[in-house]
Amino acid sequence: MEPQKQWCVADEQTADEVLQAALDWACGKGGANCTMIQNRRPCFLPNTVRDHASYAFNSYWQNFKNKGGSCYFNAAAMVTESDPSHGSCRFEFLP
Repeated sequence: MEPQKQWCVADEQTADEVLQAALDWACGKGGANCTMIQNRRPCFLPNTVRDHASYAFNSYWQNFKNKGGSCYFNAAAMVTESDPSHGSCRFEFLP
């Protein structure tokens, strides 16, 4: 049986300042791969803190969930079963 696919995204209720701090951590110390949300990359648009945070949170979580990493980010993130990918921006899923 195939595992349920899940992604980690920014919570709609979270303030931009909180998301930005969590995004900075994920792309820095957290070790998320944030190259796709750089200018002119597939996930740069829409250029919002929430969209960029969702990509970074998911990158971190997919890579570290099996090593104890969580989809929490000071309550700024949540797990979803609907694929947040859009256009040429693919959110990775790692079982």
